[in-house]
Amino acid sequence: MEAYTGFAQVYDLFMDDVPYEAWSRYLTGLLQEYGVEEGLVLELGCGTGTMTRLLAAAGYDMIGVDCSEEMLQIAKEAAETGEGTGKQKDILYLLQDMREFELYGTVKAVVSVCDSLNYILEEEGLLQVFRLVNNYLDPGGIFIFDLNTLYKYRELLGETTICENREEGSFIWENFFDEETGLNQYDMTFFIREEDMRYRKYEETHVQRGYEPGRIKELLEQAGMEFVAMFDAFTREPAGETGERIYVIAGEKGKPR
Repeated sequence: MEAYTGFAQVYDLFMDDVPYEAWSRYLTGLLQEYGVEEGLVLELGCGTGTMTRLLAAAGYDMIGVDCSEEMLQIAKEAAETGEGTGKQKDILYLLQDMREFELYGTVKAVVSVCDSLNYILEEEGLLQVFRLVNNYLDPGGIFIFDLNTLYKYRELLGETTICENREEGSFIWENFFDEETGLNQYDMTFFIREEDMRYRKYEETHVQRGYEPGRIKELLEQAGMEFVAMFDAFTREPAGETGERIYVIAGEKGKPR
């Protein structure tokens, strides 16, 4: 699951078209709808912390977990030097693999967005994440996460090449989708302009897996969680066959209330 290492510093540069604020409003709306209006929330796969900071600004006490030391360093610096609220500056960041994360206590909610869970390539690994989430949720706590869909990998990304050229640099993003395994491989090359006007080259390969919605529900239930809902992203409509991203809501199950 090694990723976002060599070019962690350029990640936000090329993700500036992601509507994080709109996504955070949707996520906050779901949290409130399912009874989490305040309190301690954990984000799995927090990356450089953009969503973590937005949720902190919305009033939540945040913990961010990621397995990339480089990404977390950027997240910590942004929280410490930004102009955000005290809650943003007080975010706790933990360098942990989400398949093995440990907390000192339970939380009201766990969230994971920006297809972080697609990086879990084995069902057993995903099952372990779900079990840990159920273990660390308060009684009646909620788990909200998104996933890129098989439709997106198969019909929109697979076997395509995406290129972009900017004043700050350029990138080439090649995709290769394997129907049998459900794996989509991203080969990414970045050329970033340095202060001396020379360009530095960054290369990384990422792999994500698409999961059938029905299998996600089965794994949640196998982990002891209660499946609640599955929506097409940024809607309250049931997940369809041609959605690019889905949001899944599951509940803690098993602890006395």
